[in-house]
Amino acid sequence: MSRAAHPLVTEYLRLGLAFDRLEEGFVDAFTGDPALRREVENAPAPDPRDLAHRAAALRKELPDAGLSAERVEFLEAHLRALECSGRKFAGEDINFIDEVRAYFDVDIAPGDTEDYREAHRQLDEVLPGDGELLDRITAHRRNDEIPPERLKECVAAFSSALRELVRDRYPLPDNEHVEYEVVGDKPWSGFNYYLGNYQSRVAINSDLKQHMSQLPHLIAHESYPGHHTEHCRKEAGLVGAGQDEQTLFVVNTPQCLMAEGLADLALKSIVGPGWGRWAQEIYADLGLRFDGERAEKISTASANLLSVRQDAALLLHDRRRDSTEVAEFLQRWSLITPERAVQSLRFLSSSLWRAYISTYVEGYRLLGGWLDKAVDAADRSERFRRLLDEPLTPGAIRRM
Repeated sequence: MSRAAHPLVTEYLRLGLAFDRLEEGFVDAFTGDPALRREVENAPAPDPRDLAHRAAALRKELPDAGLSAERVEFLEAHLRALECSGRKFAGEDINFIDEVRAYFDVDIAPGDTEDYREAHRQLDEVLPGDGELLDRITAHRRNDEIPPERLKECVAAFSSALRELVRDRYPLPDNEHVEYEVVGDKPWSGFNYYLGNYQSRVAINSDLKQHMSQLPHLIAHESYPGHHTEHCRKEAGLVGAGQDEQTLFVVNTPQCLMAEGLADLALKSIVGPGWGRWAQEIYADLGLRFDGERAEKISTASANLLSVRQDAALLLHDRRRDSTEVAEFLQRWSLITPERAVQSLRFLSSSLWRAYISTYVEGYRLLGGWLDKAVDAADRSERFRRLLDEPLTPGAIRRM
């Protein structure tokens, strides 16, 4: 954090850091002044209702703060999200749809089961054999598993290949680096811990089988040109220009929806159509057989299942259905095993992560639609650069 940090921005940082005292992990990353973090950590435990009131008060001060319109819009959206989090931590019963709107600045609604049926029809055409679709896709996923002893070298190969593509198109600081580690007992498949100074640690969950068709997406999502790349470029650009609010990244804010949407579109944006054949060549160099063309067709068909997990969250938290019914819903439409459904439910049931599924669904939809408006490949590349570099909000994207 610069010495000339704006007083209101400093209060925003202090407020966001205080939420980590309520639930560890609420602050995803903080690369600002360590003294400020120590001050918050050593202060008396905060009252969530007081945090909500402080967020509301700071919002009222924004119009007269003398900040640019772009920074005001960013801070206003994030203070609104923090106010809602404070109310939730205080035990207030907030409608799930309203909660998602306050956090992520999007309105959600159930998906269309006809889209899910169409996805199943397309998958039925692509997958070999003539048994039940669930059995065939389960067998396909089993054959697609990366042998655990080969995971580390596969991760290294894709990280290196994607890093080269990214550094050519979206230059990164010379000292940027990603370290990978395998962990267990987590509700997610992968996680980027941004450490500041252009360094990330990416954790990959060993409890979930890692698949050849998904690993390129995972590395692109977490590292190049996803979370790590975005953090690096915003630290070099926005933070370097004095936008100290960008030193803080907290859960359940519009920042998360923008980041997850960007990351889920990362492989498509850096490699583009044909990523399956591109990945097939990398696997071949490692002595692994991978049908890239089929993987790409399955991925395209599965895109129509995007809203299933958000529908499950709505069933669980909005319609108050029991977990058994929600697990069966996930198994039916996502074509997953009971074990995988339980893992998804664990994420959807977490007090911290329960609304977070909407960042993937609505982030992909909102940013994907905006990228698809590009007139050509150069324009699309420039739009993705803006997502990496600018403090955009969902509202700003909707206006473009």
